Amino acid sequence: MEEEEKKTKKGFFQKIWDSITKLEKYPDLAAEGLGKAFSYLCKIVAIFAIILCLGMLYQSYQIMQEGIRYLQNEFPDFAYKEGTLDVLAEKRLTIAEEDSYVGRTIIDTKTEDEQTINQYINELNKAGGGMIVLKNKAILKNGAVAGTISYNYNEFLDRMGITEFNKQSVIDYANSPQVISLYVSVFITIFIYSFMMYLLTTLSNVVFLSIFGYLATWIAHIKMRFLPVFNMSIYAFTLSIILNMLYVGVNVFVDFKMEYFQVMYVSVAAIYLVAAIFLLKTEFMKQQIELMKIAEAQELVRKEMQEREEKERQEQEKKKRQEKDKEEQKKEKETDTGNNEGEPQGSNA
Repeated sequence: MEEEEKKTKKGFFQKIWDSITKLEKYPDLAAEGLGKAFSYLCKIVAIFAIILCLGMLYQSYQIMQEGIRYLQNEFPDFAYKEGTLDVLAEKRLTIAEEDSYVGRTIIDTKTEDEQTINQYINELNKAGGGMIVLKNKAILKNGAVAGTISYNYNEFLDRMGITEFNKQSVIDYANSPQVISLYVSVFITIFIYSFMMYLLTTLSNVVFLSIFGYLATWIAHIKMRFLPVFNMSIYAFTLSIILNMLYVGVNVFVDFKMEYFQVMYVSVAAIYLVAAIFLLKTEFMKQQIELMKIAEAQELVRKEMQEREEKERQEQEKKKRQEKDKEEQKKEKETDTGNNEGEPQGSNA
């Protein structure tokens, strides 16, 4: 019993392989239940979030190295105290505008106008990502992921015990081993945010795809409940999420933009789900054909048995008639013999 349970349990990476290469396994995966399907989704999203965090940390490291060189040579003096950053510059500053993996860094600690900030975000979108440094927060934008990440200085820095600094102290800190704690904190923060955001985004895509898949079951004339289709939709997004991981990884090192990537992202999952549904329809039709063949074979056997029984019955009736005829002939012989014995022999008197 335990050996059978072990055979039915599949590891996480085996499920990834089956989801990509074995569409015929989708009904079995869906039959494991919503809990295991959701757990699978959380694991693969967590891997994506880790890759995204590592990529953003690498970009942050590159930005910091550029920033240190820029601070030492060209950047004006600045000071931070009680959640407020003040850069001694009359107008906004733009850094690393031509750097393909860093993107654009915009520094403006004088403005609080939301319209101006939105214009800065649009500039980052066009530049392929980057960072906006404002008076009370910093905004990060990764070109491979929709949306931005905001960090309030007082929330982010107070947890590390940093309440104030200036230009020289930042340079000293960036060149010290203590900066590792900053990277760890950034990693944890980005991981939690990206995991939650990508999980919610993927779930919304799964709901949309499962509705589409449920309609496909009607077209294919397959009676399925919505929940198994929902579970199959989760596994159908496997290849799309992996492609998104590769896309994010490539964008860390190369400024590579693919038009309509989101359309392709959903389309690949839709193709997998529809293919699995129609494959299920094909298997169902094969089973129906096999059942028909079995029924025909059973009918043929039944007819043969009936014919055999009928033949045996006829033979038995024939045998009974023959036996009856023999008995009648025997009785007639006995009667004739009796009559012959009772007749007189004739007299010679």
